[in-house]
Amino acid sequence: MVGLVSDVGLKRTLNEDFASYLEKEEFKIYVVADGMGGHNAGEVASQMAAERIVSYVNERFSSCRVEELIDEAIKKVNRDIFIYSNTNEKLNGMGTTVTVCFITKSFIQIANVGDSCCLAIKDNEIRKITKDHSLVQELVDSGNLSEEEAEKHPKKNIITRALGTSSTVSVDVFRLDNNQYDLYILCSDGLTNELSKERILQVVTEDEDYIQKANKLVYLAKENGGRDNITVLLFGGEI
Repeated sequence: MVGLVSDVGLKRTLNEDFASYLEKEEFKIYVVADGMGGHNAGEVASQMAAERIVSYVNERFSSCRVEELIDEAIKKVNRDIFIYSNTNEKLNGMGTTVTVCFITKSFIQIANVGDSCCLAIKDNEIRKITKDHSLVQELVDSGNLSEEEAEKHPKKNIITRALGTSSTVSVDVFRLDNNQYDLYILCSDGLTNELSKERILQVVTEDEDYIQKANKLVYLAKENGGRDNITVLLFGGEI
């Protein structure tokens, strides 16, 4: 079962988020991308990223080293977006964040570029798997900012890494055990900027189906301001 909701929010006129997923007997893959606000054609970049990563994995799953597939897919799609952005002046400078969950029978991989994130839940505990590529996260890492200060920082949305803005990109990939978590959430920062991890955990542990959970998370994010596009992709970790 999958719960997927993408909403424009209350302040934007265009939804630059995009999500895609594919569930097969051999593997499952889920992707959320957030087109860079303030850049041209962010909605084009996010759709290219999500759809092409899923397609790349589906086409090559049986013929490539599975452990390297997600890293290769994201880097290939980064080049595709970068090249495409240079074909039209209106597309120049477009980019997107991306977060991916790749589930096989042997392992689970979580990958990200930018500040869209993956949250994982087990035994009523929630953990953020990914690490934001952002200016504020760098300040936290250097000890110049606390986690609490980071949550309200005015430059929180300035990212330091994205797909499509350069011909190359560095991808963070995290490997998990198959039974390590029961539930995963991929989301754009439109959710995590409005709701704390604790509030998200409270919602997803209620006795509802995945679609209802996703809808409620988006509803609450809008209740708290809905300042950005909001995308939630919620699914289990089994295969």
